[in-house]
Amino acid sequence: MTELRYFRDNERELLLCSVSKLWNNLRHEITVADVRRLHSIIAGGVAQGVYKRDKYGINPVIRTMYTAELIHDYISPDRNMTIAVLIYNLCRNGHITEKQIGEWFGSDVTKLVHGLIKISQLYQKQAAVEDENFRKLLVTFAEDIRVVIIMILDRLGLMRVINHHGDDKFVRDISLESRYLYAPLAHKLGLYQVKTELEDLSLKYLQRDVYNKIAAHLNETKQMRDKYIDVFTAPIKKVLEREHIKCHVKGRTKSINSIWNKMKTKKVDMNDIYDLFAIRIIIDTPPEYEKRDCWYAYSLVGDIYQANPTRLRDWITMPKSNGYESLHGTFKGADDKWVEVQIRTERMDEVAEMGLAAHWRYKGVKADGGIDRWMNNVREVLEEGSKDRMDLIRNMHMNLYDEEVFVFTPRGDVFQFPKGATVLDFAFRIHSRVGCSCTGAKVDGKNQKINYKLHSGDTVEILTSSTQVPRIDWLNFVVTSKARNKIRQAINEAQSKRADMGRELVQRRFKNRKIEIDEAAMSRFVSKKGYKTMTDFYVAIDEEKIDIATLVEDYLEFLAKQQDTAKTHETAENFVLQKKVDDDDRGNDDILVIGNNVKGINYKLSRCCNPIYGDAIVGFIASDGAIKVHRRDCGNVRHLITKYPYRIIKSQWSGKMGKQFAATLKVVGNDDIGIVSNITSLINKEGDTMLRNVSINSTGGLFEGHLVIGINSLDNLDALIKKIKNLKGVKDVQRTTR
Repeated sequence: MTELRYFRDNERELLLCSVSKLWNNLRHEITVADVRRLHSIIAGGVAQGVYKRDKYGINPVIRTMYTAELIHDYISPDRNMTIAVLIYNLCRNGHITEKQIGEWFGSDVTKLVHGLIKISQLYQKQAAVEDENFRKLLVTFAEDIRVVIIMILDRLGLMRVINHHGDDKFVRDISLESRYLYAPLAHKLGLYQVKTELEDLSLKYLQRDVYNKIAAHLNETKQMRDKYIDVFTAPIKKVLEREHIKCHVKGRTKSINSIWNKMKTKKVDMNDIYDLFAIRIIIDTPPEYEKRDCWYAYSLVGDIYQANPTRLRDWITMPKSNGYESLHGTFKGADDKWVEVQIRTERMDEVAEMGLAAHWRYKGVKADGGIDRWMNNVREVLEEGSKDRMDLIRNMHMNLYDEEVFVFTPRGDVFQFPKGATVLDFAFRIHSRVGCSCTGAKVDGKNQKINYKLHSGDTVEILTSSTQVPRIDWLNFVVTSKARNKIRQAINEAQSKRADMGRELVQRRFKNRKIEIDEAAMSRFVSKKGYKTMTDFYVAIDEEKIDIATLVEDYLEFLAKQQDTAKTHETAENFVLQKKVDDDDRGNDDILVIGNNVKGINYKLSRCCNPIYGDAIVGFIASDGAIKVHRRDCGNVRHLITKYPYRIIKSQWSGKMGKQFAATLKVVGNDDIGIVSNITSLINKEGDTMLRNVSINSTGGLFEGHLVIGINSLDNLDALIKKIKNLKGVKDVQRTTR
């Protein structure tokens, strides 16, 4: 094997050993033709310099061989996973193609290689691996759970060989990734031994002094600890045997990482951790008798040693969310030392050690998202232990995040978006100011428009301009609620500013002409111009869609038409009474007296001031012959008296109360919980009073509400206002013409 010259002396021996071990493990899974093809591909890659050491000096052939061994040790002898591990680096470097892999080894190997290459590309993004979204993105890119398993075991192999690596930053980065990414993934897949070793090695490389101190203490006390365990378990074994409980008893020491975590959470020294080691009673019993036999064993231990009831942990009745089942008790042994005793069955112990359990999660415990539920299914398949279990896993599709995309910032942060999200959604996710000024983005180095739809793995750098402003058409392609709300808010704020400028322009022009604006008439004028709201009208003024120079003349012409007196009499004395309207149209009989006690004429209550029974009122003869009744303090009355004194007619209330009039109250108060409910409840409790409409605005800890009330008279309204003012939290109540 001339290609072995590529390897150092110790690596040649290691490689030959790995090849021999792999062949022994896979002799029933892999064919001689596969072995020859692999040998030819790898030897060719080494000879051509494609299979080079990485920048940290690690030999990729040795690393992949080691990973292949771990797959056999922790998962199963698997032909496709092993081949994919051995050749994916050669495919990534261009020595062979995915098409060739399919022809030589089949489409399933191609799929695994493709997933491994995508994961390697993901690492080029320099992402923050402790981000939860990165874990989701990794699973999305993998496409096959076997790819995730390969990555976990590859990381374990790497962690084992970098103990004395010269690049401290490299070791630290790898250790942090192992702690925040691969250990949790291993835990979710039930690879508990892998998870524990990854955590211990991470602690060793990140805090070597702490690790060495705990490890040294454990080594120094091992003999004493073993002796104590033997003495403590002897009477337990004897009584269990006497009661014919089939089991075995063993002691175990906590992992170094677990001990360190307990020292931090409890804020104690290692000598103060009484459950530094635990006794484990593992019972061999059928599933239907598991709870009974575990609790019986607990009672027998309690007959020998004093139990600490406050330290009892029942994870049999209610297992942990990760499927862990066990009964934990703490008992006082010799020298007044507290010892933790874990009681579980063979099945429960297998769950705790390897995660290969049929019922790994207790019914009723909510799963932690789709990835957990999906990985749980994988664990259940692994539990079966059949030869076909890898075939079952192979056929499981990873569509966990089909409706989501995960996108990088240039700094490596990962953001999660719904499928269909655009560059503009990304911009508003960063900040509303960035979104409002967004003109596009560089996506993986290429310029894209603001409506470009994002894909998982994209790296997005937002481009902005100080002249950019939000547009209404942006709402047609953004999908996130934050982007929609911020766009609407920005557009409304811009509209409001333009409307204020337009209003100021109109007021200035009218003031120069010494003309007072009649708001009611202006509202009708704006409506006749075709604008739905005053805001739209003033915006059109600001945008110069309306000629401000002719606006005054247009308004005066409109006003003149509205005040045409051709159909009216010169004086109120010459006014011919209109036909009496029906009671249903006019309200109750005898409610209004006009002039010399004349009753029953055609009148209307003006909406500009909404007079109610008891208000001081006047009448105004309109062009259609009807009399419009205003409150004397109405803003329009002063204008009418000045210009049309001959059309004013004295008016007064007469008749019975009983008709409900509409009155609007403006209420201001503290924005406290329940205050609006208290106000509406008070109104509804008043006799002959009805709440017709409510509108509330809240800002800066205060609320402003407008209440439209049906009420009989001014006296009743005044009394109601006083009651509302007395409510706690109400600052002011006023009648308004709104």
